[in-house]
Amino acid sequence: MSLHQHLTDQVERLEQLQTLLEQEQRLLGDGQIDGEKLQSIAEQKHTIQQAIEASETKRHTAQQKLGFSDDAAGARLAAEQAGCSDIWQHLLERTQRIAQLNTLNGELIQHRLHHNQQMLNILRDAAGTGSAAMYGADGSQGTTPQRLNSKA
Repeated sequence: MSLHQHLTDQVERLEQLQTLLEQEQRLLGDGQIDGEKLQSIAEQKHTIQQAIEASETKRHTAQQKLGFSDDAAGARLAAEQAGCSDIWQHLLERTQRIAQLNTLNGELIQHRLHHNQQMLNILRDAAGTGSAAMYGADGSQGTTPQRLNSKA
């Protein structure tokens, strides 16, 4: 497979991954979380990421066999010599966008987690006062509600 075809295939995989990250972001932003859809997206992302990693390993190996250094400069030189500078640049830009989306999605997940833990703490506090006290695993009423720490 030529370097041009290899890079084109990688860009297609990255586009698929970006689409999944954008779908994930929309789901995370919805008021009601659809756990099944998020699980499906996570599985699809994992499959694509494995394919990207395998393909990158092949590219690195070929790059070294051709005498290029195994770093960004070597990859750029290999792309230049193969006449693939444009597709290489497109791949790098796509990778940056995916990294940004992934970071943002991680922040959305952390925000959701923190919010959910705050709500649980409120419910536990409310249940710990008055007649609606919570019961422990042994069936006894707890006197102090346990609080969750979203930073743990």
